[in-house]
Amino acid sequence: MYIIDVALKLSPMPVSVQRKSAEDAEAVYQQILEAMRTGHPQILELTCDQVPDKKVSVLSSEICTVQKYQKSSTTAASGRAPGFAAALVE
Repeated sequence: MYIIDVALKLSPMPVSVQRKSAEDAEAVYQQILEAMRTGHPQILELTCDQVPDKKVSVLSSEICTVQKYQKSSTTAASGRAPGFAAALVE
């Protein structure tokens, strides 16, 4: 299973959808990137393969980051998604 996380402005939690194949996950990732690149706000409707009734719509101008990764047992064990983490230094 592949997970696509979308971080939104002023939202502490990412929006996540899942895809069964790497090709489908890459297609969703590229769709989101293209919407971010255009600079014209548009609504993206995303669905989830894991939970078929799950749908979410996001405004492309509110997307900060997008991340794609493969779900693994180490992800579940650590409780954290792989990727980038920001550390605040005082």
